[in-house]
Amino acid sequence: MDQRLKTDVLASCTARAEFYRFLAHVFLHELTEEQIEDMAGKDFPVEDGQMGRGVELMAQYVGQRGPQTRQQLAVDYARLFLGAGNFDKLTAPPYESVYTSEGRLLMQDARDAVLAAYRAEGLDLPAGNVTPEDHVGFELQFMAEVVDRTAVALQAGDLPRFAALALKQQAFFNDHLANWLPAFADDIERHCRTEFYRGVAHLVRGLLAVERPVVDELAGLGCEEAA
Repeated sequence: MDQRLKTDVLASCTARAEFYRFLAHVFLHELTEEQIEDMAGKDFPVEDGQMGRGVELMAQYVGQRGPQTRQQLAVDYARLFLGAGNFDKLTAPPYESVYTSEGRLLMQDARDAVLAAYRAEGLDLPAGNVTPEDHVGFELQFMAEVVDRTAVALQAGDLPRFAALALKQQAFFNDHLANWLPAFADDIERHCRTEFYRGVAHLVRGLLAVERPVVDELAGLGCEEAA
């Protein structure tokens, strides 16, 4: 791999890992006043397609913030992802098992599979964790960590490890993100009451669209380099 391509791959990994962690945080935590203010003060990059629409909606919402913004977002977050006010079901369940199992049940095969993937990289959730391991936030955090480790392996010149991690990115993306996030995004958009979370739905779709060619290309590059 020539130096220019290596530099491009490393820069891409840095940006991708950062974005995965940002999106993970959106799903794992309600936004605080400080975070809303921070987002409102950022100059978001201009993007095309679903990604651009998501960024636009989120930026517009926080840009028009008022005294009730944090509360409105907290209520919407709880309705969508925690089931607040919905006694029979979550409106947008953030768990892979719900979308990939018969009967839309928690703690099914997807949970076992992602936990095995985490542990294969020496990762696990804290001992006190009570949230199913196939929560979208945990899956996005894991993808960020694998992307980071791919970059570290490339920087160190460990091409077999780079190739293995590039293939792991591709497999995890296909098996544990692309297989259910489209339906999850549809549920978010269908049930959300704020334009912020409507933007999040678009952002999820945009992520899937831009990541698929990236993980495929990286996996192919890894195979070439390790050959």
